[in-house]
Amino acid sequence: MIQNLFSGVDAVRAAVEIILLFVFFYYILRSFEGSRGAGLVRGILVVFVVAFIVLMEVTIRFELDRIRAMLQGIVPALVIILAVIFQPELRRALVRLGQGRFLFPILKTESVPVEELVKACTRLSKNRIGALIAIQRDSSLAQYADGGVKIDAEVTAELVETIFYPGAALHDGAIIVLGDRIVAGGCLFPLTDNPDVARSLGTRHRAGIGLTEETDAVTLIVSEETGKVSIGARGVLSQDMDKDALETRLRELFRGQEKAGGSATPAAAAL
Repeated sequence: MIQNLFSGVDAVRAAVEIILLFVFFYYILRSFEGSRGAGLVRGILVVFVVAFIVLMEVTIRFELDRIRAMLQGIVPALVIILAVIFQPELRRALVRLGQGRFLFPILKTESVPVEELVKACTRLSKNRIGALIAIQRDSSLAQYADGGVKIDAEVTAELVETIFYPGAALHDGAIIVLGDRIVAGGCLFPLTDNPDVARSLGTRHRAGIGLTEETDAVTLIVSEETGKVSIGARGVLSQDMDKDALETRLRELFRGQEKAGGSATPAAAAL
C-alpha cells in the first residue's frame, strides 16, 4: 500500500513538472512571436530539448556516466551561445514579459477613444489619405514623442484628419496617442527588418510593424495608395480591416480602457 502511495506521488510530481515545463516553453515561444528569429528559435529549441531528453535517457539506461556528465556540462555553454546569437530577440522577449498586462492589470487606467480613432481611420481610408497612429500601452513612447512636435490635445476624428491632410506640416510623420490625448505628431518610428514582411508594404507599414516589435504599442496604418486600414500589435500586422473589424479589434486590445466620458488630464507628462 505504501509503495502504491509513493508511486502515485511520483506520478503527480511528474505531471506537475511536465505542465510547468510546457507553460515555461510556451511563454518563451510566445515572447518571440513576431520577431525575425521566431521560426529559427522554435526549431532550435524543439531539436535541442528532444535531443537532450533522448540522450539523457540513453546515458541513464546504459549507465554512461561520463557522457551524461559531459552533456550536463555542455548545456550552460549552449545557453550562453544561444543568448549571444539571439540577443535582439531575447531583449524583445524580456521587454514583452515585463509589459505583460496579466502582471500589472491595475496600472491600466488611461481611457482610449476607440470610436474617434475608428471614425478618423474610416474617413482617411475613404479619402485615401495615408496615416500612422501609435497608441501607447505599458511601455513609454517618450523617445519617439521627443523627436516629434508636441501637440497634447484631445483625440478627435477631425483633429486626426487635419494632421494627416496632404500638405499639412506633420502629415508625413506619425502621431502618438496616450489615453484620450494626442501627445505628439510628426514622429518617426523604427522600421521592421523582419524578412517575412511583404515587400509590397511601404515605409509607413514597416514603421507601424517596427514599433510594435520594439514596444507593446498598437499602431493603426492607413494606406495612401489603396485606402486600406491595418492594425499592428506584437509585431503582427492585420490588414484590410473594415470599420466593424477595426473597432472590434481595438476594443479587444484595450478592453476596459475605452473612453467612458469626461476629460482626462494632459498626457504628455505621463510619457
